[in-house]
Amino acid sequence: MTGDEIPETIATYLRLRGLEPSRRAQWRNKRRRSDDDENQPFTPGRDPGSLGDALDKLTTAHGWAPQLAREDLVRQWEDVAGAETAQHASPVSLTDGMLTIQCDSTAWAKNLSYMRAEILTQIVTRYPDAGVSSVRFVGPDVPTWKWGRRSIPGRGPRDTYG
Repeated sequence: MTGDEIPETIATYLRLRGLEPSRRAQWRNKRRRSDDDENQPFTPGRDPGSLGDALDKLTTAHGWAPQLAREDLVRQWEDVAGAETAQHASPVSLTDGMLTIQCDSTAWAKNLSYMRAEILTQIVTRYPDAGVSSVRFVGPDVPTWKWGRRSIPGRGPRDTYG
């Protein structure tokens, strides 16, 4: 088929797409592709990406993924542990792969220690970048009498029978 036999609309389409069979168009397309290939339409990589993909690339490039995973773990603790458990226990610290969870009572701490494997599995599957390798459950903080006006420095009273 020659250029005269092709309808004008198809010839225009082929010319704009760079598929024109003439030598002049082929030479022009080769030259244009070699000069600035990234600016050509319909080439790979020209489609806009999603904002999530751009943020994933940014967090990976700057090494923010582990810190963001830890913060997501704390923020979404209720989804990991369950609503009732989250009312009585909350994550306190994460150091060297040890997640410390403080409970309202020692009974909650002991019961959650029985569920340690299930909770750790949930954390590792949902937040693998957080770096949690073990979980520790502690009871409530008890008051101490080591400070104040009437405290005595030293070890305090001990066994004197001896």
